[in-house]
Parts: sequence; structure tokens; C-alpha cells
Amino acid sequence: MPMTTADLPPLWSMTIWGLVATVAMTTILQGAQGLGLSRLSLPFLAGTFFTGDRRWAVIIGFAFYVVGGWAFAFLYFVLFASLGLSTWWLGAGAGLLHGLFLLVCGLPLLPYLHPRMASEYDGASAVRQLEPPGFMGLNYGHRTPLTTMVGQTVYGAVLGALPQAQAALG
Repeated sequence: MPMTTADLPPLWSMTIWGLVATVAMTTILQGAQGLGLSRLSLPFLAGTFFTGDRRWAVIIGFAFYVVGGWAFAFLYFVLFASLGLSTWWLGAGAGLLHGLFLLVCGLPLLPYLHPRMASEYDGASAVRQLEPPGFMGLNYGHRTPLTTMVGQTVYGAVLGALPQAQAALG
């Protein structure tokens, strides 16, 4: 059966829940960094795509990261609608797969796309000063894969729980 826009939650609801999920995930990831469990800061890495000024990189990166979180939330909602099922556990599973893809494919690709990141093969230079994440982000700490997977899983679980939350609220 083809998916229709009627299968998706209202736009305002997807926007709010996308923000809630992004805030939850970012809190986990930044909390892990603050506790010394990981040195990975995806907002900082996103911001340094646009500027070499570290202070502005954090500000720009957080703005870009929130917008990216919203965009991915809409993709999750399309996935749920196409499956005709939306539960916290399905969302958690999608988040787990998303996190695994990010760690195994996305982070190792980053040095080839990021204008300020050194690669595993070429050392740092005057422009490329950021350390590459390496496979599964392990260059940023041996707990980075775990904290990233937890953050992504919570992100997906929050998005998957939307229909149950809406039903409970009325």
C-alpha cells in the first residue's frame, strides 16, 4: 500500500519531537565529552566546516547540528510511515543502525571531506589541524563508539515514541 501524507504525524508535532530528540542526543554526546568519556563533538566538527575560528565554530556548529537533527527526524518519520509502524523500540533500532553507519562509514570518510581535518595518511598542516576520528571514532577515545551509539539510540527511541505520546496526551 503506498504511503500518503496522512500516514505522517502533523508537521508541528514532527518539528517539536525532532527538536526534543536532537536535544536528548546532543545532551548525551556533549555530556559524554564533558565527563571525559569521548572527545568527539559533532557540533564542533560541523562548525569547523565553515570557519577556523573555534569560538564561532561551536556556535555555528550547534545551529547546523540542530537543523541536521530536524532533517534526520523527518527521514525517521518517513521510515515509520512507510513501515506503518512507529514504536520506541523500532526507533531505537533505527537509531542504533544510524549510529553504526555514522561510526563505521561517516566518521572515517570525514577527513576526505572536511577542509580543516588531517587524514590518517597525511599529518597535520597549517590548515588541516583537526585530528581525524579514525574507524568508529576511536581516535577520540575508546568509549566514543559506545557514547555515540547510546546517543543515536535515544534519538531514535524518542522519535519512535511520538504516536504513543500523542495518544496519551489526547
